[in-house]
Amino acid sequence: MERYFRFDELGTNYNREIMGGVTTFLAMAYILFVNPSILAGAGMDEGAVYVATALAAALGTMIMGIVARYPIALAPGMGLNAFFTYSVVLGMGIPWETALLGVFMSGIIFIIITVVGIREFIINAIPAELKYAAGAGIGLFIAFIGLQNAEIIVMSEATLVEIGDLGAPATLLAVFGIIITVVLMSLGLKGGIFYGMVLTAVAGMLFNVIPVPSQVIGAVPSLAPTFGAAFAPFGEMGLGEIFTLQLIIVILTFLFVDFFDTAGTLYAVANQAGFVKEDKLPRAQRALLADSSATSIGAVLGTSTTTAYIESTSGIAAGARTGFASIVTGVLFLIALLFSPLLVVVTAAVTAPALVVVGVLMAGALANIDWKKFEIAVPAFFTVIAMPLTYSIATGIALGFLMYPITMVCKGRAKEVHPIMYVLFIVFILYFVYLGE
Repeated sequence: MERYFRFDELGTNYNREIMGGVTTFLAMAYILFVNPSILAGAGMDEGAVYVATALAAALGTMIMGIVARYPIALAPGMGLNAFFTYSVVLGMGIPWETALLGVFMSGIIFIIITVVGIREFIINAIPAELKYAAGAGIGLFIAFIGLQNAEIIVMSEATLVEIGDLGAPATLLAVFGIIITVVLMSLGLKGGIFYGMVLTAVAGMLFNVIPVPSQVIGAVPSLAPTFGAAFAPFGEMGLGEIFTLQLIIVILTFLFVDFFDTAGTLYAVANQAGFVKEDKLPRAQRALLADSSATSIGAVLGTSTTTAYIESTSGIAAGARTGFASIVTGVLFLIALLFSPLLVVVTAAVTAPALVVVGVLMAGALANIDWKKFEIAVPAFFTVIAMPLTYSIATGIALGFLMYPITMVCKGRAKEVHPIMYVLFIVFILYFVYLGE
């Protein structure tokens, strides 16, 4: 075991790896409760999604640890789960089973393009500013969902949205949760989001805002409601009815967001650990294959796209340097299967702080955009602002990809636009024409 993970070469030991694996788990354990809450909005069984989330995270993280040998954990991604529920299922009216098929197909495509080796080609085709804008826009979208679910932001006939009743018990609890989570994160506490959820839940129970669970440990919920549901559409519809232009756009959006989110996260985490050499990540193909495989596996189990988590940096800061730490994290996700009774306390008020703070972290990508160049600022702005305002990640990406060629051509920089961007320009025009019919 020590030889396989090269403990001596990397200057680590079992104690450091175990501590790192535990730290990473605590930093991202919030997804166990947030993901079922979000996907339940799509009509999926919350207990089954809890199991699917834990299993997808466990298997994906272990594959990453064993195959790529990196201390990088995976789980259903924030932003992608919101896109799944609010944009695809509720916004486009696509059944959640068909949406899962879209997730599965995006994972398969990801595997193919990784094996074929065209990853760098695709990355270079899309301007960095649009990648950053997409990440920041998703962050704003997630934060908006959290504020809305907690009724901190509510509907208004006059102005569309307005501040809610902050004196309402559940809303006040969410405000408390946001403040306490921000304090914990500001203090640099590892796992601050998770601990913020715990403290919010405890406060809610003490003041009778949320119910007290009858038990902490219980039987593992049935996976039957979601397992294999991704393939149900094949038994009900023909291929022409399943693979519509709308679903193809959904698949491409899942692929786009996961592809660049994973690449960015992998390099950020690996760079912190000192793995990147001469601007290259050793075993990058293995890491990407682990991620794409986890996406397809997660879709079969019954959850949205599984991806690498930036929270892995907390485990690296605690000493993790090898894939053994990922195995530890994966085992903890398996143990977490027994704690599903706690779902009863994870209300919108408890998950809102996690959504808002994750949104803050993702919005940090705005700093990487050159706002002084108008031809760059316009498509980036439309990408960011359209996601929360249209309640659609896909629409934000589409608008950004439409505006980019226009502003670049007008600026006299047409030759700097990759041919793929012109192809996508036409694709997204057809997409909006299709939506308008």
